[in-house]
Amino acid sequence: MLNINSRIYLAGHRGLVGSAILQKLKNSGYKNITVQTSQQLDLRNQKKVANFFKKNNFQFVIIAAAKVGGIYANNTYRADFIYDNLAIQNNIIYSSFLNGIKNLIFLGSSCIYPKNCKQPIKEDYLLSGKLEETNEPYAIAKIAGIKLCESFNSQYGTNYKCLMPCNIYGPNDNYDLKNSHFFPALIAKTFNATQKNKKEIVLWGSGTPKRELMYSGDLADACLFFLKKKTKETLINVGSSREKTISEYAKFIIKKLNPKLKVKFDKTKHDGTKRKILDCSIAKKYGWNSKINLDFGFESTYKSFIKNYKK
Repeated sequence: MLNINSRIYLAGHRGLVGSAILQKLKNSGYKNITVQTSQQLDLRNQKKVANFFKKNNFQFVIIAAAKVGGIYANNTYRADFIYDNLAIQNNIIYSSFLNGIKNLIFLGSSCIYPKNCKQPIKEDYLLSGKLEETNEPYAIAKIAGIKLCESFNSQYGTNYKCLMPCNIYGPNDNYDLKNSHFFPALIAKTFNATQKNKKEIVLWGSGTPKRELMYSGDLADACLFFLKKKTKETLINVGSSREKTISEYAKFIIKKLNPKLKVKFDKTKHDGTKRKILDCSIAKKYGWNSKINLDFGFESTYKSFIKNYKK
């Protein structure tokens, strides 16, 4: 049973999601949280991860560590995305099992689902069709992690849960225009254009694909919520159930930062999947719901962006 003195290992505490989880744990009074930077522990190194788990007596594990990025990064660094993510998750999940850890949260992404599957996306649609080509290596790695957790649950009775979120945004995001996801890229492009007195920004694709967006604090809440639960299902979708087109998100940010700015779409570039909205019926059945709206989430995110920009 999870309590404030439980020994928790959080992998990936510096990233967008991991930092939100760490803050949530601390705010909730948990006192025994272990984190390691990539310099302290290379999660791709099986021997080092195995020794790390042997030295510590963890009871709960949350895997927020992953190699992540947007369309450009996923499509350009395909080998890195599949190798690094397979290595990280395999080492942590297997070491957890070997050290008798029964409760684990593995985080993935909605890109695990087929490119053209029915909407809203149910967990049952996994492996029912072809993946989006640009992020296929990353998606395959994450699917392997889900099946690894599912197999340990089936064979050994562990309580390993795989939470699949929609697009996440929030403080401590990556704003690199080549490697970031669409929402932080929109913030950075709009801000940069405003600073340079430009009249327009250019965005990839047609602007018509729809995306479901959720604040990182909501995902952190879901992690803690399901860490306490014994669930029948291994794979559980977590999302906001709210979606907009890329064009609408761009207009939302422009209205906040620079209403005079125009948007131009480069239709020679990838659009990615046309629509991705998750069916979160299973999460809701257990009593979890997203709570934070886009206006509040954006204000918090933008404050963090400006603070880091000034640094």
